[in-house]
Amino acid sequence: MAVAQSDIADHKSGLVRDLQAILPAESVLHRTEDLAPFECDGLSAYRQLPMIVVLPDTVDQVQSVMRLCSDRRVPIVARGAGTGLSGGALPLDNGVLLSLARFNRILDIDADNRCARLQPGVRNLAISETAAPYGLYYAPDPSSQIACSIGGNVAENSGGVHCLKYGLTVHNLLELKMVTVDGELLTIGNRALDAPGYDFLALMTGSEGMLGVIVEVTVKLLPSPESARVILAAFDDVERAGEAVAAIIGAGIIPAGLEMMDGPAIRAVEDFVHAGYPTDAAAILLCEVDGTEAEVAEHIEAVTAVVEREGATDVRVSRDDAERALFWSGRKAAFPAMGRIAPDYYCMDGTIPRRHLARVLKGIYALSEEYGQGVANVFHAGDGNLHPLILYDANNPGELERTEAYGGKILELCLEVGGTITGEHGVGVEKIGHMCLQFNDAERDQFHAIKAAFDPHGLLNPGKAVPTLHRCAEFGAMHVHNGELPHPELERL
Repeated sequence: MAVAQSDIADHKSGLVRDLQAILPAESVLHRTEDLAPFECDGLSAYRQLPMIVVLPDTVDQVQSVMRLCSDRRVPIVARGAGTGLSGGALPLDNGVLLSLARFNRILDIDADNRCARLQPGVRNLAISETAAPYGLYYAPDPSSQIACSIGGNVAENSGGVHCLKYGLTVHNLLELKMVTVDGELLTIGNRALDAPGYDFLALMTGSEGMLGVIVEVTVKLLPSPESARVILAAFDDVERAGEAVAAIIGAGIIPAGLEMMDGPAIRAVEDFVHAGYPTDAAAILLCEVDGTEAEVAEHIEAVTAVVEREGATDVRVSRDDAERALFWSGRKAAFPAMGRIAPDYYCMDGTIPRRHLARVLKGIYALSEEYGQGVANVFHAGDGNLHPLILYDANNPGELERTEAYGGKILELCLEVGGTITGEHGVGVEKIGHMCLQFNDAERDQFHAIKAAFDPHGLLNPGKAVPTLHRCAEFGAMHVHNGELPHPELERL
């Protein structure tokens, strides 16, 4: 039965009134012009105005908002910096968007115990900047680290160029404080090396806002290495570059970072950043080694020998920290550089076994020809995390849908070689259909059971990450009969 517009308006106005009773009036946004900045995250292809946005300042306020929404059965979507790339922070038109933008303070740097206590809105890069005077830094460094927040990093289990050696977000956490759907404040993990009981810290990391709202994060800090240098190796064949990645790891070398970019990405980045990349190369590898001076010298020699044996046409080694930063500046700017060569791009995030890197790249290029769409590849080659950037123009009718279909085929290719549909961007709404291909009914039932244990009424970020049986049935029907991928819209409660 249809709900009258007047009833919807009355429901919203009543909720606004009640929220303003627990928050300052200016912290409750409900007019269309105030809601527009929150209509999407970094995956801007999908947009939805929230019903209401709240901006609490304190944990007590977060708890009060959660209790109110839980009592009223109002859906809640938590939002950090909004840099996510899977639609994980896409709001609901019948729900509250809970922004943690004001939770942006570094609470403590404990240099003796090498850890930092942070509010969830603290920028990733700000952690290392604040820890630097103590000779410490925070290892996970997503390309968006200048803007993305640590709370969002936890929600998506973000990675970065240095995660090959030092691990993802989950490997660099000690403790979380989270507010449950009914407003209870929980502490998960602790600042010691281990915590008693079940490993809920790992469960929360990568949970995409579906199990609770993170309000404090304690991270590990590492000593800044004595020395770090980058090898830039150019190749005239993309597949040979992919084989060189496996050869470096096979030689027993674990670089601090091992990244790869193909020709289109190289040229776009060089025009944008002027990092000194060889624009005639089919692919380049950026391999960083760190440690003591002696260790770095030994590994530089070993990696150079490997890439030359694998057919590198040009090998350069950073001479100092300035050149090292220059080499990395291109890789860090790869995503914004795409704006110079296409109006829009769609960033995929599949992960594969390293040994299949060359095969999957070949498949991505074949799909590019099939769909008639350009693609530039930048990825964390060392751990097999691919980031194909499909270039398109959303102003052209049907082009977004064709781009989604192309991206879906890339994810299927990743699954075919034993990989996964995401590495660090999360599932969100973008890949929810492909969860039906990666996991069977019994596995998805377990996901729903975990969700229900934390959120029995399905109020936290509903319609994201874990598909219902009904959605999978629809996805299977469309996938098999039409050869098309469904548009990943939110499921309504």
